[in-house]
Amino acid sequence: MGRKQLTPETLRAIAHRFKVLAEPARLGVLSALRDGPQNVSELIDATGLNQANLSKHLQLLHAGGFVTRQRDGLFVIYALADASVFTLCDVMCGQLERQATAQVKRLRVKG
Repeated sequence: MGRKQLTPETLRAIAHRFKVLAEPARLGVLSALRDGPQNVSELIDATGLNQANLSKHLQLLHAGGFVTRQRDGLFVIYALADASVFTLCDVMCGQLERQATAQVKRLRVKG
């Protein structure tokens, strides 16, 4: 049984989601939210981003469907929309670890 062919529209949607994730600061925001929902002040402390920069990243993450937001009195609480985004991160971390291990082995052989 063959794999389903991806349509151009699906490929564009996938590329857009990867584009949203292709910024270390946004990955840092998602990583901070992995611990649970947080307001902007908590995310500033967790990420080290200033408020204007954080707000820009939160807007993109929200528009991309990666985070949800809910008003709680004076605060806006952000949360992960779908924690499965970390499946992709875990796959990439494993790949990076394997590449680093292979690089170390190659350097030991040369040295």
